[in-house]
Amino acid sequence: MIRAATENDVPEIRAMIRELAAYERAVEQARATEEQLREALFGAHPAAHALVAEDESTGGLVGYALWFPRFSTWTGTRGMHLEDLYVRPDARGGGHGRALLAALAAFCLSNGFERFEWWVLAWNERVVDFYRSLGVEFLDDWRICRLTGEGLKELAEAS
Repeated sequence: MIRAATENDVPEIRAMIRELAAYERAVEQARATEEQLREALFGAHPAAHALVAEDESTGGLVGYALWFPRFSTWTGTRGMHLEDLYVRPDARGGGHGRALLAALAAFCLSNGFERFEWWVLAWNERVVDFYRSLGVEFLDDWRICRLTGEGLKELAEAS
C-alpha cells in the first residue's frame, strides 16, 4: 500500500534515510534529525513531501519516496525532484519501488508537472537497470554541481 507520510512516520523515515545512506556508503553525511524532518515535511511551509510503502501484512513501512517541487524556466511549468527512493532490502523485488514511482508519476500528471527527475549513483547498476526498464532517460551530458562547507562559505564571503 502506498500512502502519504504522516508525522507519526517520521522516526521510521529517518531510520530508512540512515539505511539508504549506509547503502550508498555515506552514512556520516545523513545528519537530518527527526525534528528537522518533521519541520521539512509537516511544518508551516513544507520543503518536501513524502510517500511511504506499507506492508499490508505487517503494517510496517518497507520504503519511502521523498520529493519536492521544481520549476523549469524552459517549459514554464512545475516539475518534481525525487530526492530519495528507498525500499528495505527484505522487501525489494516486491513492486514497492515501482508502486512509489507510479504514484509520483500519477501526481505529476494530475498536477501539470512536465518533468519528474532524480539522480542515481552510476555504480548502482541494479537500480540503473530497473530505471531503464521503466523507460527513464539518462542525461549523460549534464553534471551535478554541489557547493558545500568552506567553498560555500568562501563564495558567500565574496558577495
